[in-house]
Amino acid sequence: MKHRKPTLDRRKVVADILRNRGDALVVAGLGAPCWDVAAASDHPLNFYLWGGMGGAAMIGLGLALAQPGRRVLVLTGDGELLMGLGSLATIGVQQPRNLAVIVVDNEHYGETGMQLTHTRLGVDLAGIAKASGFRAAGTVCGGAQLRTWLPRLYRQPGPVFAAIKVTTRPAPLVLPLREGPALKNRFREALLGGKARL
Repeated sequence: MKHRKPTLDRRKVVADILRNRGDALVVAGLGAPCWDVAAASDHPLNFYLWGGMGGAAMIGLGLALAQPGRRVLVLTGDGELLMGLGSLATIGVQQPRNLAVIVVDNEHYGETGMQLTHTRLGVDLAGIAKASGFRAAGTVCGGAQLRTWLPRLYRQPGPVFAAIKVTTRPAPLVLPLREGPALKNRFREALLGGKARL
């Protein structure tokens, strides 16, 4: 399989995705996706995962099922999604029309030393999503493709999946709120109003 070198900048990609988010709910997978989402714009409807590798897509699924009137975006990394690959099959079975899973794919494990992930070695995450029953799934390699996908992430009936190939160029750390209970309470209050409690 011939490898195409990524050219997109992850920070610009995430900023472009979130520029017109409206009231969409955003789940950010651990590590760089958290920092990318925070850099684009911290928002009370952002749910940052500081741990729980492999759980971002399933949290997104739960939100999509619980809030069918809201668009839910999961922005995560290739390493994080590979840890929870079975989530794509579950999402495909559940068919949430309001869910988009976006993988910011730099083909490396950024949190553990930049080892190659399986996507660098030929694993096709969009192909797996398509085979799992996603209504739309694709790999985005350039700016023109990204511009085509941006409205689909928000408006196309889901589940929608996009693997967006980005460079490994480092970006400054932009750390969002880190305390789990505070993040949970902020998100719940923004979503449900008032002092929502479990």
